[in-house]
Amino acid sequence: MPSTTRADGVDVLDDAGRVGALLSPIRRRLLARLVPPESASALARRLRLPRQRVNYHLRALERAGFLEVAERRRRRGCVERLVRPTARVHLIDPSLLGDLPVDPEPALDRLSATYLIGAAARVVRDVAALRRGAAAAGKRLATLTLQAEVRFATPADRAAFAEELSSALARLASKYHDDSPGSRGFRIVVGGHPVAARSVAKPSERRP
Repeated sequence: MPSTTRADGVDVLDDAGRVGALLSPIRRRLLARLVPPESASALARRLRLPRQRVNYHLRALERAGFLEVAERRRRRGCVERLVRPTARVHLIDPSLLGDLPVDPEPALDRLSATYLIGAAARVVRDVAALRRGAAAAGKRLATLTLQAEVRFATPADRAAFAEELSSALARLASKYHDDSPGSRGFRIVVGGHPVAARSVAKPSERRP
């Protein structure tokens, strides 16, 4: 399979075969340790794994488009290949679920985690499809992303923030909405969730 290198570093997996190629824990482990680029022999030494085993999985990742050759150099009379990931982030396109719904509407409670997850899944599905179409047409997809981290002193403050944000979005949508011919619709999604705690592994728990 050809390289899927992306300038934005994000690879949205829309092929079940590619997803399957990434399910192996050792392959994900190898992929995570190829920054900077390394050869199969160097990676095998660092991870204390048999070179043949490492090379087998690297070749499988390369065939699936997760790796590309960064450099070829002569070493002890042989040509050594240094490989690197074709993307920094890999996401699974929800459209792989086929006819299973990913839209959030069935979750009537818009304040629920279920609704937020459904909305996020729809964003991934729709933007992935639009990006493929834009790439095929040689165009850049117009998008916008806003992010902010806010700490609320009380639940009442959080509720007040949500109310003000909803009012501001409704006001802006009413101001700029245009149904005239030639206008193009955009879906604006605003969501919020508690900041996830990032666990730091102890030195004794970290893998080589």
